[in-house]
Amino acid sequence: MDNISKLKETILREYPRFHENDAFTFECGPHVDCFNACCADVNIFLTPYDALRMKRSLGLTSSEFLKRYTIIPFDEKQNLPVPLLLMKDTEEKECHFVDPEKGCAIYHDRPWPCRLYPIGLASPGETNQGEEHFYFVMDEPHCHGHNYAKRWTIKEWLDDQGVVKYDEFGELFKKVTMHPRFTAGWKPTPKHIEMYWIALYDLDQFRRFVDTSSFLLRFNLTADEIEKIQTDEEELLTLGFRWIQMAFFGEKTLTIKPEAVEKIKQTQPATKNVN
Repeated sequence: MDNISKLKETILREYPRFHENDAFTFECGPHVDCFNACCADVNIFLTPYDALRMKRSLGLTSSEFLKRYTIIPFDEKQNLPVPLLLMKDTEEKECHFVDPEKGCAIYHDRPWPCRLYPIGLASPGETNQGEEHFYFVMDEPHCHGHNYAKRWTIKEWLDDQGVVKYDEFGELFKKVTMHPRFTAGWKPTPKHIEMYWIALYDLDQFRRFVDTSSFLLRFNLTADEIEKIQTDEEELLTLGFRWIQMAFFGEKTLTIKPEAVEKIKQTQPATKNVN
């Protein structure tokens, strides 16, 4: 069993379960002597929304950000690739975006796991049907923030850390990566994986695809929707999720224009009647 699986089992078995109105004590900032200690030698998997916020904060294209700051770990159990934030190639393996004195240089756009810390979210229902998700508090030896008396409820912490928008896109991501079709044994082809990567992670390439291909001629999108995806990257990412859900799972998240359907029929070879 790998380390991540072991940690998940330990959390489900041993950690106290917190819900939104339960309280804990914690502080973080330059006044805490362990400031930045949690920002090194950690595994931070990035959702598409994490990658969007980070690349935008850094003024990079999606392709540039993914190439410079992420790696894709190989996991034969994983149906779709999820990039891992790359740490510096030093003994301490620090995060590229952390200044020893000032802290995170992209704090406003830091990824979901960094926002939640020291809170974690467990979703046992993903493997054990019927079990509700719960929060837990990570009390790690290197973190001294728990020694302070500032009191938070889980909900207050989530609101303060700006988690809501991340959770909204996180739910869209789960609908793709944890779809029942995977449980039933379906395996994506290399073409599927390429579609997924472009539509959800390499957004600049997805925008070029939408603008220069027959995409807008094929799918029913209102003028308002087209304007939004051309000016708002979050709307473009939402379109990417809709496209993947339709293309992978046959869900009615996008509809094809009648004239496009007719054109597809005309280009398909006729079938012979063998009766």
